[in-house]
Amino acid sequence: MKQDIEALSHSFFEEVVAIRRHFHQHPELSCEEFQTAAFICKKLEEFGIPYTAGVAETGVVGLIEGKNASSCCIALRADMDALPIIEENKVAYKSAAPGKMHACGHDVHMACLLGAAKILNSVKDQFEGTVKLLFQPSEESYPGGAIRMIGEGVLEDPKPAYVIAQHVINTLNSGDVGMRPGAYMASTDEIFITVKGKGGHAATPSQVTDPILIASHIIVALQQIVSRNADPLVPTVVSFGKIIGNGRTNVIPDEVKIEGTVRTYDEAWRKKVHRRIEQIAVSLAEGMGATCEVKIAHGYPYLYNDPALTAKLSLLASEYLGAGHVKELDQRMTAEDFAYFAREVPSCLFRLGIANESKGIGSNLHTSTFDVDEESLATGMGVMAWMAVEILRELQVTSDK
Repeated sequence: MKQDIEALSHSFFEEVVAIRRHFHQHPELSCEEFQTAAFICKKLEEFGIPYTAGVAETGVVGLIEGKNASSCCIALRADMDALPIIEENKVAYKSAAPGKMHACGHDVHMACLLGAAKILNSVKDQFEGTVKLLFQPSEESYPGGAIRMIGEGVLEDPKPAYVIAQHVINTLNSGDVGMRPGAYMASTDEIFITVKGKGGHAATPSQVTDPILIASHIIVALQQIVSRNADPLVPTVVSFGKIIGNGRTNVIPDEVKIEGTVRTYDEAWRKKVHRRIEQIAVSLAEGMGATCEVKIAHGYPYLYNDPALTAKLSLLASEYLGAGHVKELDQRMTAEDFAYFAREVPSCLFRLGIANESKGIGSNLHTSTFDVDEESLATGMGVMAWMAVEILRELQVTSDK
């Protein structure tokens, strides 16, 4: 089977590269992935794979049934949406959509899953069970597509024993994959603070209640939550990326808006840090004569990779790629709505290396120069297909006992 999958990965490689380039040239933002979904459906039809469209509005769910299809099931997931970034790459497949770009590799995820699907459909008479294909919209924008798909029943009929996803990363070379068991990616919540004071002429500060000064104190004080309130063993980030005052050189405004994010790995602490942010911001503002409104939008939970499943996938990746091509990952403070799948069934998100220094490819995700070494597509589709058939085989052996 391994040799068959390797051969099919090589055979389908050029087609999968073309698929990836199509997605890259035609990016769509969260909740707008209508043409992306239509293209996925077209490819599944060409491959002879039945599917359901319109899940969570733009999501697509495919089904590959092997022998004894009802005996067991696993799911493979790829996200679909792009980012509002202007691409700077000088490539033939550069984004044709102004201000939109697949800068997080979701074009690769979809292409690899379609490639893996074609491989699996080609060998479905050689494995038992069912592979469910989850093409998920809106990973980049809260509340995310994962929780909507779950709410619409994608983890039922049939219910997968595991859900597996891969995500590109620029810190690993093309041909490598990365694994980490347990807590891997952080929860993410959005902070919205409005400081309301009394504006006026900047030359008469005694006659105003300066919300800019107060907002500055709040930002500095909130940074100390991490250094003085958080358990040093629990990773925590409090960061602010947007401040709007709307005054001018000689005008102090009436209010200032601040927006930021808080991320961590502990659900109990997550609730406490929300309360601490509000307490500090409100009390500081009141102590300086202003008022303060704090709203925290509850975002994705932290991502937990099932240790047993991750160990199995690491071993399978070593068998397929060679032990030297499977790397250990560090924890990341970035977030993923795949975490919702992981809260429902044992799951694992692993990383696909896409960097190639000799080709000048290595820009970080979410940047205007992000690109991938397309040789990684062969790795991505092949290793996913191999993992799927071997995990199904193990599930079948277990059920037979």
